[in-house]
Amino acid sequence: MNHVLVIGGGIIGLLTARDLVQAGAKVTLVEMGETGRESSWAGGGIVSPLYPWRSPNAVTALARWSQQTYPGLATELHEETGIDPELTTSGMLILDTEEQKEALAWGERHGVQIEVVGLAELHAAEPGLGLRPDHALVLPEITQIRTPRLAKAVRRSVEKRIQLREREKVVELLIEDDRALGVRTPKGTIPAEQTVICTGAWTAKLLEQLGTKPDIHPVRGQIILFFGKPGQVNHITLHRERYIIPRRDGRVLLGSTLEETGFTKATTAEAKEELYRAAVEMFPFLKRTPIEDHWAGLRPGSPSGIPYIGAYPGIQGLYFNAGHFRNGLVTGPASARLVADLLLGREPIVDPSPYTLNAER
Repeated sequence: MNHVLVIGGGIIGLLTARDLVQAGAKVTLVEMGETGRESSWAGGGIVSPLYPWRSPNAVTALARWSQQTYPGLATELHEETGIDPELTTSGMLILDTEEQKEALAWGERHGVQIEVVGLAELHAAEPGLGLRPDHALVLPEITQIRTPRLAKAVRRSVEKRIQLREREKVVELLIEDDRALGVRTPKGTIPAEQTVICTGAWTAKLLEQLGTKPDIHPVRGQIILFFGKPGQVNHITLHRERYIIPRRDGRVLLGSTLEETGFTKATTAEAKEELYRAAVEMFPFLKRTPIEDHWAGLRPGSPSGIPYIGAYPGIQGLYFNAGHFRNGLVTGPASARLVADLLLGREPIVDPSPYTLNAER
């Protein structure tokens, strides 16, 4: 039985640990804070890239596999743990139609349903919408998931089957004769036959000691949450890079910013005001709706948003699964399965070559 060490307890690390333990591996997961509390907790939970036709094919391949897997995964997790991740088919309404031709062609190629709706149909679907475009795009099959509940459910699913070490920071990768032997933390060494780095925005820092590191850096995103009522917004709604997400309980998320601020995770009044204005422009009733919360998270930015998944070149037993930028949630199940396939020597679910450290991005 392989002993695999997973570094990082966000949704990518948790799903990777789950795939590995289900395949019979002995797994230790080490997380510097609490599992699921960084970008996994902060993200909106749309099970689709924004403007999906703009995504590189490598991202689309992972997203499509994950989208088909999520219904079964959400049901399994709910049955296993009693925690409902709230996978909900909201559909995605896109009010920007300048790329309609490209969008429809992309949908045709990838088997994604995309409809064009006129003004009357649009306002029948979303009576509270304040904008009045001539037409819009609807992707009726797009789902959303409640990210904190998903992370809690995956953690609950694996916590009794793995060794879980939280609040323990990895300070050094143990490499000897070009082979990964585990890690050192302030509490001592953790030996392992294979190590998978799933540390999101912190990945490049961890790999600095090896010389060659992936091009991953933190990109701050801020979101505001309105305390709304069920039925006020029906669809995930996207306009000028901003998205509205209606939760089942009536809460409404508006996100999100893209800020190059290093590892600074603080929220700002300027971003809150900007997001508020975008929300009220889309749905004017939100002006009368209290803001319940405002938070920030650090995404793992990478060139073209293509993650790094696979073996670290030249070091036996070292793998990575990181750099998902804005698409960690939608590509998470496929990314976890792919790195598990490669580590365990199984037939990979997709061509792994675009995700290697040396692949062009």
